[in-house]
Amino acid sequence: MPAGSVLLVIGPSGSGKSTLARAFVGLVPHEMAGTWSGSLRVGEMDVATTPMQRVAARAGIVFQEPESQLVMPRVEDEVAFGLENRGWTRDAMLARVPEALEIVGLGGFRRRSTAALSGGEQQRLAIADVLAPLPGLLVLDEPTANLDPPGMEQVFERIASIAATRERTLVVVEHRLDAALPLADLVLLLDGTGRQIAFGAPDEVGRAHAAELDRLGSWVPRAWSAWAGRPGDAGDRVASAVAATAGERARPSPRPDRAGEPVLEAAAVTVRYPFAPGGIGRPAVEDVSFSLCPGERAALVGPNGSGKSTLLFALAGLRRPASGTVRVAGAGGRVDPSRLPGRQLARTLGLVFQNPELGFVASTCAGEVAAGLPTSGRSAGPGDSSVAEALRDFGLAPLADENPFRLSEGEQRRLSIAAASVTRPAVLLLDEPTFGLDRRGADAVVTLLDGLRAAGQAQIMATHDPRLVPACDRVIALDAGRLVFDGTPRAFLDAPPYRPAGPWRP
Repeated sequence: MPAGSVLLVIGPSGSGKSTLARAFVGLVPHEMAGTWSGSLRVGEMDVATTPMQRVAARAGIVFQEPESQLVMPRVEDEVAFGLENRGWTRDAMLARVPEALEIVGLGGFRRRSTAALSGGEQQRLAIADVLAPLPGLLVLDEPTANLDPPGMEQVFERIASIAATRERTLVVVEHRLDAALPLADLVLLLDGTGRQIAFGAPDEVGRAHAAELDRLGSWVPRAWSAWAGRPGDAGDRVASAVAATAGERARPSPRPDRAGEPVLEAAAVTVRYPFAPGGIGRPAVEDVSFSLCPGERAALVGPNGSGKSTLLFALAGLRRPASGTVRVAGAGGRVDPSRLPGRQLARTLGLVFQNPELGFVASTCAGEVAAGLPTSGRSAGPGDSSVAEALRDFGLAPLADENPFRLSEGEQRRLSIAAASVTRPAVLLLDEPTFGLDRRGADAVVTLLDGLRAAGQAQIMATHDPRLVPACDRVIALDAGRLVFDGTPRAFLDAPPYRPAGPWRP
């Protein structure tokens, strides 16, 4: 591909997009095990035969999980770290660090703790890390995965400005194709086994292969939807919910009977972090109150850093509020989840982390699902029928003996949800449940969650995905840690309660 161009790599989950991204920067084959054949060149360098240090001097990568590449405790030191290792002078670093932070919208974050950043803010910092030394090849693996819609729009605007200079070549791996496609000069389409289906100009690939992309279960960009035979992308489970909400805005949401007994209650919950931005003890979540009934699904939304993940941790009993209470329906009435024994908590509450790897405890997928089952009085090993059923339901049966840490991001996402839901808890808390999933994966997750909800499970989904909001009964919105909206998806999509609202409408 020509120097200075933008390559968009697309395909279903598990198609090898991230593996290819790592190959572009030399991590494959130098650092990751596997069998290598063929030839890959970056400039004049053959990646397989050139020392890793030389490849790294020319190419940089931003991973799907930003925390995996952050090493310093303070933001400005994090960006300076890579420059220092490349031998930049102090004066040059002092000039370049603020420039890189401004590019990603973190201009006022120089002295903040990296541990205090939200997932989306960490993603922006990781991009600044890689941009700072001015690489000739910049590889972005799902660069906006953890960003809210305004943040996504901002990052793509910044990527577009980088691309417009034609000073560096960009490779972008993305599921948010409507935002990424306009940037692309070239598109590489992979199938489910990692084989190349097409390579060429976007319209050329779209005309010839949009229907095949749809058949593979990937998201189809709106610009290609007519070629795929699904105008408006209205055939899948998530998009159908979007279309129903957009087309019938006068119809009330089918919410459960709010007069019933709540299964989860938060009353004036405040959570403080000692290292929070703005000073010691500043609330990450402040005075949040709501209740959730059996069978009710709520979308928990808000800008990056608004406290969504922190609130989920408090609801799950993993962080005790500084003030206020959380109560879940359990044996003997409503109880504080932080005081429940582990086995009882697993039957009462399930939590799916934003980063699936944080929750993995076993060396196989079957063992990971089995780890959540009670062991008293029954078999609860990888061969348990409940484990096999969960793996089959989430499309993971062929991967039962695989190590969870070697799965693709989308496969890890499905495994984490399967492990959290195998006990059929009364409340399921999910942090970005469709992040990293292709269309088929997102459809499958929502359909399976629909079944759990129909059986009476209450669900809260922290999400930045506008496609997911209409699939919920209710939207709970946070801004700067405070509750700013609690109502129907229709009302939220008509008028998001914070600014900049960004492209929340699907």
